Amino acid sequence: MLLLAACAGWSLITAAAHDGRPEGMLLAVLAVAAGYAAGRVSGALLPVAAPCAGAGAGLALAVTLPSLSPGPWYAAPLGHAGATAALLALATGAACCAAWATAVPVLRLALRALACAVVAAGAVLGSTAGCVASAVVLLCSLAAGSARSRGAWLAGTAGAAGLVAATIWAVAGEALPGHLTGAIEGRFSAHRVRLWRDALGLAGRNSGLGIGPGRFGDLNSGAPRTLLSDGRPHSAPLQQAAEQGLVGVFLLVAVFCWVLYALWRTPRPTPVALTAAAALTALAVLASVSNALSFTAVTSGAALLAGWATSRPWTGGTATPGL
Repeated sequence: MLLLAACAGWSLITAAAHDGRPEGMLLAVLAVAAGYAAGRVSGALLPVAAPCAGAGAGLALAVTLPSLSPGPWYAAPLGHAGATAALLALATGAACCAAWATAVPVLRLALRALACAVVAAGAVLGSTAGCVASAVVLLCSLAAGSARSRGAWLAGTAGAAGLVAATIWAVAGEALPGHLTGAIEGRFSAHRVRLWRDALGLAGRNSGLGIGPGRFGDLNSGAPRTLLSDGRPHSAPLQQAAEQGLVGVFLLVAVFCWVLYALWRTPRPTPVALTAAAALTALAVLASVSNALSFTAVTSGAALLAGWATSRPWTGGTATPGL
């Protein structure tokens, strides 16, 4: 809660300094807080049913995502693909967490079949990133059953997310060798790479307080306005750096690291914790190269998954008076 309060407070400070619009960040903080609280409560009371229902809801939202897009449907917003992939990865993680939480073999098999259905849905929807991310989460969940150490696994997930974010930062700064830069840029549109470079340039000139929340679309001039429907650089770390400075980036990283720490300490079974970590890492990777975190459904879904995986089992007992 202290980290979320710091995120909200810093967005208000940077907004006041540069006449920014902090409503988006405040909405994200509210969605994360509400989702995490709901996940902790429902995960304690319904450790299997709650994530199972969440997986179904995530799949349904991924199918109906065009109606949730922040831009007009005809503008083909750049964040649409990332948000769809993120919802599919979270839905797969929720289904796999529910499978590990049940002791009934038939139900576990059915829940894993649901996870496979989410992977297939990514292919049907034409979301290559969603299909790949969901498949990776599913495979990691299966491998988590034989994991011996949470710490090594969680350190690996943190390293993977950090490596992707650092690579995108290096691409934006043109710091990689030519052949590597060309290979990475070939996976994304030239327009998106220009947005990343615009964001890094703004961050370099405003590393303290940034330019203010919600002001990237007002100040960047490197991309045609007809191609940009939402005024965002489509990379969460670069957006934080440009709009809220280095402190904003630190807070974003701190929230992710705290979630991994909570998963390390959770009383839930190790496969549940590691499956959630894999799904949240997939989201972090997608957020580094897309606009996935701009969708309330994605941020609240990630918080729900974290809440389910860190909830304490409800014993039904009551505390002794005076203790």
